[in-house]
Amino acid sequence: MIKESINFKEAGKFEETRFEKIHNVIFDSSHEASVLVAQEIANIIQRKEELNEPCVLGLATGSSPIKVYEELVRLHKEEGLSFENVVTFNLDEYYPMDKNNIQSYWYFMHEHLFNHVNILPQNINIPDGNISNEDLQQYCIDYEMKIKSYGGLDFQLLGIGRTGHIGFNEPGSHVNSGTRSITLDHLTRVDAASSFLGIDNVPKKAITMGIGTVKNAKRIVLLGWGISKAEIIKKTIEGEISSRVPATYLQQHSNTTFVLDTEASSELTRVKTPWLVKSVIWTEELKLKAVVWLSELTKKPFLKLTDKDYNDNGMSSVLSEEGTAYDLNIKMFNKMQQTITGWPGGKPNADDTYRPERATPEKKRIIIFSPHPDDDVISMGGTFDRLVEQGHDVHIAYQTSGNIAVSNEEALKFAEITKALNPDSAEAETIINFLKNKKSNDVDLLEVRKLKGLIRRSESLGATRYLSVSDSNVNFLDLPFYETGTVKKNNLGEADIQIMCDIIERIKPHQIYAAGDLADPHGTHKVCLDSLFEALKRLKHKSFMDDCWVWLYRGAWHEWESYQIEMAVPMSPDQVLKKRHAIFFHQSQKDGVMFQGDDSREFWIRAEDRNRLTAEKYHALGLADYSAIEAFKRYFF
Repeated sequence: MIKESINFKEAGKFEETRFEKIHNVIFDSSHEASVLVAQEIANIIQRKEELNEPCVLGLATGSSPIKVYEELVRLHKEEGLSFENVVTFNLDEYYPMDKNNIQSYWYFMHEHLFNHVNILPQNINIPDGNISNEDLQQYCIDYEMKIKSYGGLDFQLLGIGRTGHIGFNEPGSHVNSGTRSITLDHLTRVDAASSFLGIDNVPKKAITMGIGTVKNAKRIVLLGWGISKAEIIKKTIEGEISSRVPATYLQQHSNTTFVLDTEASSELTRVKTPWLVKSVIWTEELKLKAVVWLSELTKKPFLKLTDKDYNDNGMSSVLSEEGTAYDLNIKMFNKMQQTITGWPGGKPNADDTYRPERATPEKKRIIIFSPHPDDDVISMGGTFDRLVEQGHDVHIAYQTSGNIAVSNEEALKFAEITKALNPDSAEAETIINFLKNKKSNDVDLLEVRKLKGLIRRSESLGATRYLSVSDSNVNFLDLPFYETGTVKKNNLGEADIQIMCDIIERIKPHQIYAAGDLADPHGTHKVCLDSLFEALKRLKHKSFMDDCWVWLYRGAWHEWESYQIEMAVPMSPDQVLKKRHAIFFHQSQKDGVMFQGDDSREFWIRAEDRNRLTAEKYHALGLADYSAIEAFKRYFF
């Protein structure tokens, strides 16, 4: 029996705020939200089936709808949901693109949905990336007319790009546009670069349904996941309608809902500054968030904020609880001051009442989990160094091999060196021949993946030795979910979780550090974090876990907001330089790194800029002036 769909408010009846122009609902996790969206789609399919009518679905590709499709497959296999009456039209396809290419949307849709349900092949419609240039215009007209022949779309599922595109309707698209070919925005191609192993391999054109086609759908649901979508989500929901942000045209649709996770909603006014929207309960966490916001808005340190600053910026209600700005300022200043520590493992023989970490045990067993073989030094190299220098038993656990991020040119170089040293090496010969003849669609041989993984391993050992960690304390977990040879990974499995449980149980740590950054462009950080959370859930009853604290760092992509930081570890100029040198050991990732998103800076530059910016933010709040700060947030399990 299919459950009822999401308990949406009636479309067009928005939250109690004048800022929002599109109905939206926010969930703690994208997984929970995806399940409910799938249930709504299932309900529509069943209603149309009861009426003996086709159910016409507009479908999207990309990472956002994957969990929706997984749930639809489950509903088909376990609860009997039939797709025999379903007709689908996909939003878009790269052009030119062969349908058998693993980067094609034809391949994506069959892999994630169509191969696993009983939809009739003749009811599947995906733009043909092989159509000749001469026939392209007529093909687009025919695609549009076929949608209209079914009476339009009953339901349209959308994602959103960081340019505000829906489908491939890039900035400048007309509100009444139909199915057509389009030139892709550079940022759109950058976002796709990881899947194509480099931006040079990303097609420059695409075929897409138009804005007008999408808007004619009877029901529209747009999925938005992750911090990287937060800014464009705010512009779309709260901004003016503009061709510069094509998704804003959805403000004109009377039955649209944006389904968001916490991170994607974080820039919305009612989330970021709820006191500007309605009366709030002033928790200590919300007070800190508000005072940090006010300090940044007025460009004043905490201790210079006045009653007038609070009153002029919609925060008079917090003063009615605290008494005066002076009292609140002192309180928040002390709260931020107490996050700063040069002793991330706890300061021995010190009163730890107001310190981020415990003083005992004086020497702690510590695991630093690193999703890729360089996240440890990129994200917390200074803290890593401090923990080792202060005598803690530091263990590093590299969760994945990171082999996919090693370029073919780098691997070929090492294979040729191996061949030169050992001319009889058949394995080296196999690798060399494969790499010299590799096509863009070829998946690396097992031998190639092994070599690329060994390159990352040797670089990691160089960095950990430089930071004075014994090789015996360095663990390469090689979680199986990662080992596909392609950018697309498997789902988290039992074997992954057991590996995580085993290392935690073996070391029995007092501290765990892990990447809490969910915004990396290919999702590995999230799967690695989920593996840790599941392991903690299984082990929490163990007695040694009573004395284990978990600290989350963020990677090269985003930092914790100032009000979220619970431990701030300052670095001297010498430590900044030492961290840089540790990062340099990861030579295969230093120049022309494959997965750097839209940021052309090298990882070490990004890391230094981010750490310096965090220190500057602390100083602007009225705290001490440090060269750099690494930031952490505690996770309670």
